[in-house]
Amino acid sequence: MVQSIGKEFMRKTKYQFMYPSDQNKGVPQPPLESKYDSSKPLIGLIEPNQIDISDLPLRRCIEKRRSIRTYSNDVLNLMELSWLLWCTQGIRNEDLKKLRSSFSDDVEVEEIDKILKTVTLRNVPSAGARHAFETLLLINRVEGIEPGLYRYIATRHRLLEISRDPNLPLKMKKAAYDQSMLAKSAVSFIWVADTYRMTWRYGERGYRYLLLDAGHVCQNLYLSAENINCGVCAIAAFHDDEFNQLLGLDSEEHFVIYLASVGKKR
Repeated sequence: MVQSIGKEFMRKTKYQFMYPSDQNKGVPQPPLESKYDSSKPLIGLIEPNQIDISDLPLRRCIEKRRSIRTYSNDVLNLMELSWLLWCTQGIRNEDLKKLRSSFSDDVEVEEIDKILKTVTLRNVPSAGARHAFETLLLINRVEGIEPGLYRYIATRHRLLEISRDPNLPLKMKKAAYDQSMLAKSAVSFIWVADTYRMTWRYGERGYRYLLLDAGHVCQNLYLSAENINCGVCAIAAFHDDEFNQLLGLDSEEHFVIYLASVGKKR
């Protein structure tokens, strides 16, 4: 009988198999945000306290939520994109205010960690407040932003341009087994796991928590999208190595864990 990899994963990540984590050993924690080239300009987003979005009742958002794979050709505006980013990985206002009053754009990630101490408080739950994801965006139709690949810098609530390769949407579509919504969405969210940010505290069991956290983030995207008349389709079927290679990820310490396409409803 072929051994079940899934069952083996669940067995080997039980608490009785856990060894002391690096946190238990006194190893300093990894940065709360992955490094990036701070010499590159950042694109401003709408500040969280200035986001003006219709207040749709939560019950209605839950009842209307469903996966939508086809979208209109309408663009998202910067307010709407800022809303989706803030709802899925945004840092709570108190921490953002603390950051804004303490550094300029050229301050290193390590200095940010000192300001925030050990955690960032965000709008989604995460095991131990580790928040071990970085958000990449494949932007096709967002008003005022050129199509391309961008990264959300959560501590700044800004975007960093990564690539303007016009062939990227088709390459990603191919890597996602030809799921066309990636190429036709207004924007697609790509969540990249930083494994050590989670396993530093939880060891091998941290891989379970990464999967759970991915669900938390994507559900917030579904619900927040309802407020701006957008549909979402979560995507778990993709060729891991091809997608990671497209993004320059090593597939082990950093890898794509989940995707979601977003667009205006027809």
